[in-house]
Amino acid sequence: MTPTPLPVGNPFKQALTQGQARIGLWLSMAAPYLAEVSATAGFDWLLIDGEHAPNDLRSTLAALQAVAPYRAQPVVRAVQADTALIKQLLDIGVQNLLVPMVDTAEQAAQVVSATRYPPQGIRGVGSAVGRASRWSARTDYLQVADHEVCLLVQAESVTALSNLPAICAVDGVDGVFIGPADLAASMGHRGNPGHPEVQAAIEGAMRTIIASGKAAGTLTSDPALARRYLELGCTFVATGVDVLLYAQAARRLAASFLNTAPVAAPAPGAAY
Repeated sequence: MTPTPLPVGNPFKQALTQGQARIGLWLSMAAPYLAEVSATAGFDWLLIDGEHAPNDLRSTLAALQAVAPYRAQPVVRAVQADTALIKQLLDIGVQNLLVPMVDTAEQAAQVVSATRYPPQGIRGVGSAVGRASRWSARTDYLQVADHEVCLLVQAESVTALSNLPAICAVDGVDGVFIGPADLAASMGHRGNPGHPEVQAAIEGAMRTIIASGKAAGTLTSDPALARRYLELGCTFVATGVDVLLYAQAARRLAASFLNTAPVAAPAPGAAY
């Protein structure tokens, strides 16, 4: 029996490098079974959330395994820019990493270093016993690992936006994700990412990122906003959140039989 060829390269990173728009779905349910269901929907990428969803290293691994047979590319959001955690995520096979709360170029450079092996970085070398190298079946892993990582950092504060050109200039940062909810709070409009001032700041940030040659991305559950961001040139846009899609559908169904008013849906774009 001929073995299945081992995966090589990073299709998600390649698509962003070529300017191809990728449409995604946010996975906050922290359930590998639902992650696999979501993978059958046809999205280009799925965000496994470790910051605001109750995912740990083991549940993240289970989600990666669940979506592996499908075309949707997994992106994992770490809880924070922690070097040791990033090492663990990369060792379990994360290629596409989203790191929240990056406010300066210095912080961005530190995250880059955490994703690279010495001498380019400080990632600990232990892939021989990890899923990333298919437990040493990928004999070239140490030579190609740095190149295969797609590092996305989140700019989600007034400080981050003021430092955005410098963050974009950091070698090894492949894209910048604008976090609407945190940015809105930072600008004094907590809970209202749709405020005109916030939207103007988001669009300006996206133009800066795109002009730098890096990929720009965000999350919104507002289809009109998602299309607007894609028109601006964003190349990775998440268009919904699994747990909210389920919650809204379940509430509508219950209300239709119980003759009660359905619970109001969250404001578009308010999730993150």
